[in-house]
Amino acid sequence: MTGPAAETKMQFLYALRSRGVTEKRVLEAMESVDRGKFVRGIFSDRSYEDMPLPIACGQTISQPSVVGLMTQALQLSGRDKVLEVGTGSGYQAAILARLARRVYTVDRHARLVREARLVFDELNLTNITAMVADGSFGLPEQAPFDRIIVTAAAEDPPGPLLAQLKIGGIMMVPVGQSDAVQTLIRVHRTETGFDYDEIRPVRFVPLLEGLGKDV
Repeated sequence: MTGPAAETKMQFLYALRSRGVTEKRVLEAMESVDRGKFVRGIFSDRSYEDMPLPIACGQTISQPSVVGLMTQALQLSGRDKVLEVGTGSGYQAAILARLARRVYTVDRHARLVREARLVFDELNLTNITAMVADGSFGLPEQAPFDRIIVTAAAEDPPGPLLAQLKIGGIMMVPVGQSDAVQTLIRVHRTETGFDYDEIRPVRFVPLLEGLGKDV
C-alpha cells in the first residue's frame, strides 16, 4: 500500500487482524494494494476505514475485512485460475491477482469494468482479465475454475457457477433473499457433489441477471 501514511497503514492492518483476517499472504496482499486507488470522489478520504463505500452504478466497494475474510476462505495456492463475479471497483480482483495465477472478473456494468481496467493498468496487474458480462452465467468459455468468488448476493448458489467449479475447487458466495439477511457460504466441490459451510453474516448488493443500462 503506497498511498496512506505508515500510521494509517498500521491501523488498516490492525482492523483486518482484529476481525479475523490472519493469513500472512492475504495480509501482505492487502497491504500492497492501495484501496485509495479504487475509491473516488467525496468518499476518497475514507478509503482506509473498514467500511463499505458507494461507487458508481449504485454499487459498493466492499468492507476491507470482508474482502480479506472471503479471500482467506478461498485458500488460494498461487497456481489457481479464479473467476470473480462482480468486478465493482476492482479492489477484490486486485487482491486476488496478488495471490492467484490468473483472475477473470466480470461485471454487468461497462463503466465499472472500464474504470477498473484503468486501475489494473496503473498497478501493472497483468494477470487480470476484466469483461462486461452477465455474471450469473459465469464464464463458460474459460471454465472450469479452481476458485470462484461472487461479490453479490444470490437466493441460492447459482447453478451455472457451481457447474464451472473444478472438482476440489472452492466457491465463496453470499446467499440470502433480502439485503438484510445474508450468509456468506463456502462451497467445496467434491467427487460426489457439493459441501456447504456457513462463514458469517454479510450484506451485499443483489446478483442481477442481464447487463447494466450503461452498456
